[in-house]
Amino acid sequence: MKRIHLVPGHDLPLIGVTTSEMRRAETVQLTPQGEPARHEMALGLTYLRAIEWAGGIPIVIPPLHIQAITPLLDQISGICLSGGPDLDPQSYGAREHPELGPTEPDLDRFELAVARRADARGMPLLAICRGAQALNVVRGGTLVQHLPDRAHGIEHRQDAPGEEPTHSVQIDADSRLAELLGTTSLEVNSFHHQGIDEVGKGLRAVAHSSDGEIEGVESPDRPFCVGVQWHAELLVERPTETALFEAFVAACRQATAAAAAREVA
Repeated sequence: MKRIHLVPGHDLPLIGVTTSEMRRAETVQLTPQGEPARHEMALGLTYLRAIEWAGGIPIVIPPLHIQAITPLLDQISGICLSGGPDLDPQSYGAREHPELGPTEPDLDRFELAVARRADARGMPLLAICRGAQALNVVRGGTLVQHLPDRAHGIEHRQDAPGEEPTHSVQIDADSRLAELLGTTSLEVNSFHHQGIDEVGKGLRAVAHSSDGEIEGVESPDRPFCVGVQWHAELLVERPTETALFEAFVAACRQATAAAAAREVA
């Protein structure tokens, strides 16, 4: 991946990236001369590199005490809600589906609290895959727990590598997402077991796959609040995803400038 040269002090926004996946100690493969097995956070480096490439400085957010969220948000300019495992259906008041995958309820509660408080502040939000589902839940929406129950004709958990698009999405021409990407039709990758069902308050479903599943949401009343169901960070070398991350980082930069102006005033 192409990397930009970051110059300290040159208006580079700090952007928090959530971590919603854990690796249990019993599943960790030890390396020679390495550390003992323990619970670990898991987050793909591609999220961080995509943000860096777009001109931001990514900061990984570990699971913290809820009281740490406010001082954390005080220090950053935006949030990227990353992908990960299934969300616990208790977070949106649903019963567990028999095919529900492994969940991390404690991590869910923290990530949703971060998203909720960042959203309440009007901070720029870019939500990817599970992150888009988390954004929808924060806004009071619900999820499809097992997409194979209703998705037909498209494999939403592809076997192909993440850098290979496997199906198309159609994007509403009048949406912010279409404006950002510069297109109303896009080939995307797909690695999700769950999906958005009822759309949360203030969100608009603006992208769909050919089988009718929601692939993109946005909040029209916010400068930048966008969720995409595909893993855009794995496709960031394409002009479309480059534009998405650059617009997100630009919104974070503007948020930093606005906050600084309020402090001076």
